[in-house]
Amino acid sequence: MVYIRGSRHDYDQWETEGADGWSYTDVLPYFMKIEDMKIKQLTNSTYHSTGGYLPITESKVTPLSNIYQRAAEELGYKVVDQNGEDMIGFSYVQANIFGGERFSTSTAYIRPIINRSNLHISTHSFVTKILIANKTAIGIEMIKNGQKMTLLARKEVILSAGAVNSPQLLMLSGIGPRDHLEEHKIEVQADLPVGENMEDHLMFFMKYNTNKDMSVSVKSTQSWWNMLQYSLTRGGIFSFSGMEAIIFDNSRVKHTQTLYPDYQLMFFSIASDKTFLENGLPLNYNDSVVKLAQTRAFSNEFTITQILLHPKSTGRIKLKSKDPFVHPVIDPNYLIHRHDIDIFIEAIRKTQELSKSKVLMELDATLNRVDFPGICDEEEFDSDTYWECLIRHYAVTVYHPSCTCRMGNKDDTTAVVDSKLRVKGIANLRVADASVMRHVTSGNTNSPSIMIGEKAADLIRGKDTVMAFRKQIKHLKLLRNNNKK
Repeated sequence: MVYIRGSRHDYDQWETEGADGWSYTDVLPYFMKIEDMKIKQLTNSTYHSTGGYLPITESKVTPLSNIYQRAAEELGYKVVDQNGEDMIGFSYVQANIFGGERFSTSTAYIRPIINRSNLHISTHSFVTKILIANKTAIGIEMIKNGQKMTLLARKEVILSAGAVNSPQLLMLSGIGPRDHLEEHKIEVQADLPVGENMEDHLMFFMKYNTNKDMSVSVKSTQSWWNMLQYSLTRGGIFSFSGMEAIIFDNSRVKHTQTLYPDYQLMFFSIASDKTFLENGLPLNYNDSVVKLAQTRAFSNEFTITQILLHPKSTGRIKLKSKDPFVHPVIDPNYLIHRHDIDIFIEAIRKTQELSKSKVLMELDATLNRVDFPGICDEEEFDSDTYWECLIRHYAVTVYHPSCTCRMGNKDDTTAVVDSKLRVKGIANLRVADASVMRHVTSGNTNSPSIMIGEKAADLIRGKDTVMAFRKQIKHLKLLRNNNKK
């Protein structure tokens, strides 16, 4: 739902590493094709467009939103368009929300064409295998209503099952690391690093109490006025995701020098009472953690999350069984590289600087410290080792797994697909989802995944549906000076 394209440097790095045709110059037109920009100050921006499939609106609902901006400006951050020329700075959340509701890809792409004669959607269907003959994908095998079915492809099989299930299906079909497939007695069709190089975003939470009740709380969600406001105008607290603002920043860590942002601070205007703990994000904390956190839950509170954007720790997806109904093993290897801890601690220190800004001091913004018995007790509060301990215990996934079928050139031993998304060594088989990313992008992977789908459609059909957008952006200086190594 959050609409963040990522840094232009993300895509330039993809191309530098062998993903030809995936530089920022190449992908920007597809992002523009997607958009129906509704944010007034951005409708005429060269980086945006109107009339596309997905409406883009701004999440700016509670009084806290302006306070976040003032705090960021006190620290020297500029207000930027996170999807424009440079995402380093402060911005309000852009999201696929319209009429107070999430505007999904199903709403944008499927519903308008649901009655097309050449579109067939099979529900309650579970794909178990890609059928391969003579190194060519010829169809799929699936279970529907308890019955095994075989569907043959006239041209190609396009796999779009996500960064967990796409590698699982490939491996079940004999495409993956030879040793791993043979371990499960699966006939090897192509020896490729399927499931390797998994990247994901991790986040940590810091909650702050204030002296004013400005956030969305149980009390405000039970307000008849707020319910009426939403019913009549589709606006108010029920019309946004709870996230109102973002800061993207580079790291000052000695061994880190990048052009793209290294961390993201996300501002949640939701209290940690039942609004957040019970009805909020599925964070997968155990019941004891939630119960203890509830003892420190307040209605006058906001949360800043620290998100690690470019982890050096990478994981993998492995088969647990050759039975397609058995979930694969997700081994993320979070935080095994020191770099990732250092970036997290730097993001925490930046959050503390924000909390000491004049505007937040006026609200008596105070860290809502939750101490868990037996956890990090030996560490001095607020020391780097204290925060490292908490990060290792309580950082959680943002659910942005990617790169498990990464793209690259024909000589790249880490790549599963080429730059046209074709599986190496297998004809008529492509992958089109977040698994093909060379590296995870800077920010939420929602819109980059949609862009991949749009570009894949052109690659499959051999068409160029974004020529008009290419002409629109050709004068941009950052594109003309695009460094291609």
